[in-house]
Amino acid sequence: MKKIICSLFISLFFIGLQAQMAQPDRYETKKGNLNIQPLFHASLSMTWNSKTIYVDPSGIENFDVNYAKADVVFITDIHGDHLNIKSLKSIITPKTIIILPLAAKLKLASEALPNKLIVMRNGEKNQLLGIKIQAIAMYNLPITADAKHIKGRGNGYVLNFGGKCVYISGDTADIEEMRTLKNIDIAFVCMNLPYTMTVEQAASAVLDFKPKIVYPFHYRGNAGFSAIDQFKALVSNGNKSIQVILKNWYPDQKQ
Repeated sequence: MKKIICSLFISLFFIGLQAQMAQPDRYETKKGNLNIQPLFHASLSMTWNSKTIYVDPSGIENFDVNYAKADVVFITDIHGDHLNIKSLKSIITPKTIIILPLAAKLKLASEALPNKLIVMRNGEKNQLLGIKIQAIAMYNLPITADAKHIKGRGNGYVLNFGGKCVYISGDTADIEEMRTLKNIDIAFVCMNLPYTMTVEQAASAVLDFKPKIVYPFHYRGNAGFSAIDQFKALVSNGNKSIQVILKNWYPDQKQ
């Protein structure tokens, strides 16, 4: 009986994941559609201009899904929910380009990957495969030497796809570098204590930098799931022009 229940749970999990995977969100850009697919926790994929892009692939190798191979991967930090060697190897080819902070590159040094690794530091800009890239600071507040995310180690990213600007927060507090962002079309904003920030802090930051669309993600913490419905209400009550899109980033658990 236990085996039957376990098999049923696994089947339902994969059905739920595949249903989510079948419905990417589509946005028009000046150079074709940008398709965005939430994956798991902090992981997402995007397709644009015939290229496949992943952000922080982690845990996805456990899913019964045929993932397209990556043209480029963005890594934000060194922790396992962002830099997962098994997940990374499941979607890269020798031609995949990996963009990452220095600390993440050092962590990958023992893997002897054949890939081109491009290190970006906070504030730096680059352009790759038609994508304009800017590395944005991500860190905890208050700034301390023993913080879970120290200033300068990890990157958030602003990615410009044919005029459509997408912000990936990484693991951050409601820092000035996020609050002062301009002209963001789509934002992915974290909210989970004790690793990042509260729902109230995330909503306050979003109301400051005013993205057109925001996805709460990375919202599972020590005490369970953050109240993303509350986040949506706070943002909507503060600025009705900001669209909050709720997705199930944890198809393996009931929320």
